[in-house]
Amino acid sequence: MTNEPNFIEKRIGVYICQCGSNISDYVDVEKVREEISREKGVSLAKVTMFACADSAQKEIVADIQNEPLDAIVIASCSPKLHLNTFRGVAERGGLNPYNYVQVNIREQDSWAHSDKPAQATLKAIHLIRAGIAKVSLSEALTPMTIPAENSVAIVGAGVTGMRAAIELADLGVNVHLIEREHFVGGRVAQWGKMSMTNQTGEEIITELYHEVKKRESIRVYTGADIIASKGSIGNFNIQVKIQPRYVEPPCDPESFKNAIEACPVEVYDEFNFNLTKRKAIFFNYHSEFPALPVVDMATCTRCGECLKYCHGIRLDQQEQVIDLHVGSTFLATGFNPYEPKTGEFGYQEHPDVITLQQLKRILELTKGEFRFRNKKIERVAFIYCVGSRQVEGENKYCARYCCTSAIHAALQLRKDLNVPFIYHINKGIRTYGKQEILYEQSSTSGDIFLQFVEDDPPVVETFNDHLKITVNDLLTANMEVTVKADLVVLVTGMVPRLNQELNSILKIPLGKDHFYNEIHPKLRPVETVIDGLIIAGCCQGPRNIAESASSALAAVSKVYSILNHGEIQLEPTLAIVNPGACEWCGQCLVACPFDAIERVETEKGPVARIIESNCKGCGMCTPVCQTEAIDIKGYTNHEVRSMIEAMSG
Repeated sequence: MTNEPNFIEKRIGVYICQCGSNISDYVDVEKVREEISREKGVSLAKVTMFACADSAQKEIVADIQNEPLDAIVIASCSPKLHLNTFRGVAERGGLNPYNYVQVNIREQDSWAHSDKPAQATLKAIHLIRAGIAKVSLSEALTPMTIPAENSVAIVGAGVTGMRAAIELADLGVNVHLIEREHFVGGRVAQWGKMSMTNQTGEEIITELYHEVKKRESIRVYTGADIIASKGSIGNFNIQVKIQPRYVEPPCDPESFKNAIEACPVEVYDEFNFNLTKRKAIFFNYHSEFPALPVVDMATCTRCGECLKYCHGIRLDQQEQVIDLHVGSTFLATGFNPYEPKTGEFGYQEHPDVITLQQLKRILELTKGEFRFRNKKIERVAFIYCVGSRQVEGENKYCARYCCTSAIHAALQLRKDLNVPFIYHINKGIRTYGKQEILYEQSSTSGDIFLQFVEDDPPVVETFNDHLKITVNDLLTANMEVTVKADLVVLVTGMVPRLNQELNSILKIPLGKDHFYNEIHPKLRPVETVIDGLIIAGCCQGPRNIAESASSALAAVSKVYSILNHGEIQLEPTLAIVNPGACEWCGQCLVACPFDAIERVETEKGPVARIIESNCKGCGMCTPVCQTEAIDIKGYTNHEVRSMIEAMSG
């Protein structure tokens, strides 16, 4: 701003945290304290073992009240971890929480410069000087309060989404359950028996869907995509485009069956991972809901044959766009199984090389003798970590569920289909928790485990009517072992769903693995940097069903904590405009990623105005303003310049 605030000297307390030894092993904290104690305005400088510990917090509160202090600086770890902790300390001591500044001398100093302790010590001094300069100019700020809409949009109606919808509805929250596909259930609907419980995916989805339908406060939208979103926490305005099913009741099941049989169009069935074919009008088994067929207009020829058998088919239905007003957006968009590249362990080059997800569908479709491509299957070889823990490639992570799922499938092959020879070619088995029981059962039942190292994968080749796999087996001192197999199953991991358009609309943060990124895996495990945007389940990273359900409950708690009071406190560190300096060039409007700036007419002409409920205080608008008419409360140009001067002095 053009008008800088009058400077009033404060009594400042500075606390330098050792963080056990995370900081003090590389930073001479006593030297830092000695230097900082000489700074103008500093009336107290202390070293503390753990600033976040209860005892240290009580000591700081006592210092604020007894010295007394007008402001405090905590030099410790990242503000991402303990900003709210120390704001609470300031408040308990009687200070405005915005007269506290946290300086990061752990992640930004001691950890970054552990090989140069002398320079790390000097850097800590400069960083703390900048914090002192900022807090010297800080003002008492008051958070603003806005009303919160008691409703939530849950994107994704798999296990995580439906579990969360049920719990939120029982807490009195109105739920809009939005599913991109025409059927709910996600990936679990495609699975048969699950590990440990042997409960089927059909049973899980049927139970959840019936619970969802019991609750009037849950509205389910299928064939639906979010196409626009504006607003902020407590007040999001979302537009949803809904593709019609082109089918509506009443029409008896027999008529639908005849209509499907009459359809002349056949395409590969994605539900069965392209192992079988379906018609242009289709309904996938009993595990998908709503129990109403869909016409796939991308493949339908509009020949009219289906209309002869069922009057419930409406090929003239149009897509709809509806507006939803919600207080929070909850993402539970799930995952995709990794699709191997052509030629990866023979995939798509040899028809007897399939993926684990295809095998699981085959197990559901097979009764009696196990045959594949009209050939009796007696030897099955699983190759693990396909699309996970890659030496070359993007998927460096472990997908967690695959080992357990593969071993469970192997036990089904042996027990239900009498397959005598089963090989597990792996980089190391990870059936964590009680799932180790399955590993033991597989080992004692006669399955053979061969282990390879990451940079020496097995080789799959054709040998007469069989496939042969050659592997240097780590368990037999790198002996070269060759096994024959009638069927090779690639145990594929989880990868994120492709949601580029949704990601762009909601501005969702992604991690290095391209899954959605939470603020902190332990302290804030379901929150994103977008306030009110909550994530849960496999869209965050690989998880099994139990872990996804637990994640859903954590997210429910967070959503309810946001909405249950009917109003929300927002950070007061928002953009502010000096109308007298604004010449309205429009650059701030272009730069703002949150639609928080609008043009308004005044007596002097058009100027910028901040929509406070949308503003995040990100500061994108300030550097593009040539007249410095825009500032950020708590991070004004004057404060930032003073920090730079303090660090360079």
